[in-house]
Amino acid sequence: MKRLRRHGLILTICAAAMFHPSAARAQKSALPPAPQARSFASASPQADSQTSSLPPSTPTTPQSARLTLTDAERTAIAHNPNISVARLLALAQAQMTREVRAGEMPTATANLTAVGSHPDSRITAGLLNNPSIFDRAAGGLTVNQLITDFGRTHNLVLSAKSYAKAQLENERATEQDIRLTVDQAFYQALTSQAVLKVAEQTVAERQATLDQISALANSKLRSTLDQSFAAVQLSQARLLLLDAQANQQSAMASLKLVMGSERDEQYTLVDETPASPEPAPSNEDVLLQAAYASRPDLAALNDNYTAAKQFSTAEHDLWMPTVSALAAVGGTPIRADQIQSSWYGAAGANISTPIFNGFLFNARSQEAKLRADAAGEHVRNLRDEIARDVRVAMLNAQNSYQKISVTQSMLNQANLALDLAQARYKIGLSGIVELTQAQLSQTEAQIAYTTARYVYETSQAELRFQLGQ
Repeated sequence: MKRLRRHGLILTICAAAMFHPSAARAQKSALPPAPQARSFASASPQADSQTSSLPPSTPTTPQSARLTLTDAERTAIAHNPNISVARLLALAQAQMTREVRAGEMPTATANLTAVGSHPDSRITAGLLNNPSIFDRAAGGLTVNQLITDFGRTHNLVLSAKSYAKAQLENERATEQDIRLTVDQAFYQALTSQAVLKVAEQTVAERQATLDQISALANSKLRSTLDQSFAAVQLSQARLLLLDAQANQQSAMASLKLVMGSERDEQYTLVDETPASPEPAPSNEDVLLQAAYASRPDLAALNDNYTAAKQFSTAEHDLWMPTVSALAAVGGTPIRADQIQSSWYGAAGANISTPIFNGFLFNARSQEAKLRADAAGEHVRNLRDEIARDVRVAMLNAQNSYQKISVTQSMLNQANLALDLAQARYKIGLSGIVELTQAQLSQTEAQIAYTTARYVYETSQAELRFQLGQ
C-alpha cells in the first residue's frame, strides 16, 4: 500500500509539473506536435495536396538560379551532346541524298594536255590497238550526261530521301529521350529535396524530444532508459539526414549531367507539380493508336523500311541498260605536222547492257530484298513492343495515382497517432517506445507521401514518352 501511495504521489507530482504554466512552456518548446507534419495532414485530399509541397531544403542564394522543369528541358535540348550528334547525323544523311542525285546531273571535265613524243613512236604494248603519239599542247572540255538507266538512279534518290527522313525522326526520338531523362532526373531531385526537408524536420523534432526527456530525467521525473531511447531515435534521424543529403547531391549531379552542364552550378528547383493531379488515362485503345501515330522511333523504322524497298528496286534495275551521251571540244594551238586542224569536236551516245558478271547483280538484288524484308519485321517487332510499353506505362501511372491517396491517408493516421502518443506520454499513460514508434511512423509516412507524388509525375512523363508526346 505504501508503494502504491508513493507511486500515485509521483504521478500527481509529474502531472502537476507538466500542467504548470512554466512546464507547459517548456513542453511547447521541447516537444512540438510535428509542426511541418500539419502541412501534410489536412481534412480533404485536395487541401492536403495544396499544402504538401515542400520548400527547397537549400535556401536560395545569389549564386543559385531558380530552375523549372521547362527550363531544364530547354537547357538539355540546347547543350546535351546527344542532341548535337543526332542533328549532325541528320545533316550528313541529307548530303547523301545530294550525292546520289548527282548521278542524274551532267558532268563536265576540263583537260589541259602537253605531250612530247619520240618521232614516229606508237604504243604497242598493253593494248590491242597501237595509237600514234604526236607532240602537242591542247586544252578541251568533256561533258557526259546520263540519258536513262530505266529508273535505277531515281530509286536510289528516293531511297536516300527516305533514309534522310528516318534520320530526322531519329533526331526527334533522341530529343524525346533527353526530355524523358530530364523529367526523371528533375522529379528525382525534387523527391530527394523533399526527403531532405523531412529529414531536417525529423532531426529538429527528435532533438527537441531528447532535450525535454533529458531535462525530465535530470529532475528524476523520467528514467534514463527513456533518455537512451530518445538518443537512439536522434541518431537514426541524423543518419537519415546524411543519406538524404547524399541522395540530394547525387540527384542534382544526374540532373546537371543530362542538362549538359560541366560546371558545378547551383540551382533551386521550382516545384510546379499540380496541387490536384489528374487521374491516369485508362483507354488503352486510344493510347495505342496515339502511340502508333506519334512515336518517332516507329516512324524512323517505317522510313527505313521504305528506303530498303526502294533500294531493293534499284538493285533489281542493275540489269537494265544504261543510255548516256558524251561530247568533247577543244583546241590544239601547238601540234605536230600530222595534226592538221587547230581544234577538235565530237559527240556521241552509248548504250551499255550487262550480260554476265558472275551473278553479282543477282546476289545484290537478292541481298537488298532480304534486308528490306528484315526491315519490315523490325517495324512489326517495334509495334509489339510499343503495345507492351504503353500498357505497362498506363498501369504504372494508374498504380502511382492510387498510391497518392493511400499514402495520404497513412500520413493522416500517422499524424493522429503521434498526437495521441504525445498526449499519452505527457500524462504518463505510455512509455518512450510508443512515442518513438509514432514519430518513426510519421517520418516514414511523410517520405512515402512525398515520394508517391513525384513518382506519379514521373510515371506520367514516361507515359507521355511512350505515346510519343
